[in-house]
Amino acid sequence: MVKQLLHILGLGRDHVDWALLADRQDRRPRPVDPELRDRARVLHRQLSRFLQASDPWMLRKDGLSDDDLPPGTDWHWRPRLLRGGISPQAVVAPDSGQRLGEDAALWHDCRHAALILRQLARPKPGQGASYAMQIEVLGFSGSFLSLALDLPQDALEGLGADRILQLDTVMDAECPITIYARLNLVQGPNTETMLRQLGHPVEGQGAVRRAEFDLAYAGLANRSIEKAWLDLIFEQPQMNAVSINDAVVSHRPRAQT
Repeated sequence: MVKQLLHILGLGRDHVDWALLADRQDRRPRPVDPELRDRARVLHRQLSRFLQASDPWMLRKDGLSDDDLPPGTDWHWRPRLLRGGISPQAVVAPDSGQRLGEDAALWHDCRHAALILRQLARPKPGQGASYAMQIEVLGFSGSFLSLALDLPQDALEGLGADRILQLDTVMDAECPITIYARLNLVQGPNTETMLRQLGHPVEGQGAVRRAEFDLAYAGLANRSIEKAWLDLIFEQPQMNAVSINDAVVSHRPRAQT
């Protein structure tokens, strides 16, 4: 079906004039072959990844000095979501699992989620994060809303029971809201989790919050960690707007006792 359509449009298999296809669809809406839509989704993900990776702000240093990090820190990371532009930069009523660049996704169980996601440029001198992510919530009848941050593979090197992982965030909120950080560590068929509240309820401008995870208490097996991610969980988020202005994850050896 796709080959026939491309042949009719005079396009080869490896060259698709997406603008022409979009114009034809605008003029005469009609069902589209799922295979063609799948190709468009793959292309969209690839282009979004390229645009984020090539964002001029991605070339900047992360702005962190040793004084900004706990003593002994030997690994730190700021999500790409806060360093490079994503496409699209605004999403209305996102589905659960909506990807926000390469290392973040929004998850919820609200069937009719009145949510607006916006990535905001924040190019201020001396500021580490080049972008902020705003989550505006109007009506929300679900039981959970969370932003998942996928830790990169190099975060897992040497990560084990002798380490402390730390999350530092800067957030704004229109109304008081309680936010939790949950660390998820995958070892084979098992996923160990640790939950921490990010201080007192977040409200106002520039609330700085920290969560520490001592992995000695994570119940880890004596094997490598295959995957890890952090969930930022928003409790009762309706009729509120939260801006994640910065987030830095780091880990270091725990003190020997």
